[in-house]
Amino acid sequence: MSSPANAASVALIHKQKVLLIKRAYAPYQHLWTLPGGRIEPGETIEQCAAREIKEELGLTVFGLHPVMEQWLGKDKAFRLAVFATQGFEGEIVPSDEIAGTQWVGADEIGTLRTTSHLDLVLAKAFALFERS
Repeated sequence: MSSPANAASVALIHKQKVLLIKRAYAPYQHLWTLPGGRIEPGETIEQCAAREIKEELGLTVFGLHPVMEQWLGKDKAFRLAVFATQGFEGEIVPSDEIAGTQWVGADEIGTLRTTSHLDLVLAKAFALFERS
């Protein structure tokens, strides 16, 4: 039996762009990635995702769609649940954990120093909201 997710991140998508954050501290210092973090006792993984977005960016999210799960860390200590949404509100007010924020289109991801496989994760996230 596999262990449940113990961390979450969220792709906030608006007008074919995703909001990326630049991490201010380790792990992943100076890399662009999705906002998120570790689960706290008593939370569901969805509650974790929403809380992390509120703490890191000051935004309220809703309508989270599961994208995928991936193992992170040298010893695969974290099972990250990735969500995507177009539902969020508020003003972006980055916490001190964040060195920068940037709205990025799918074609720009390759020009940034990102966490591993972020391009593949975002391709799946964008696909959830493609217009048919």
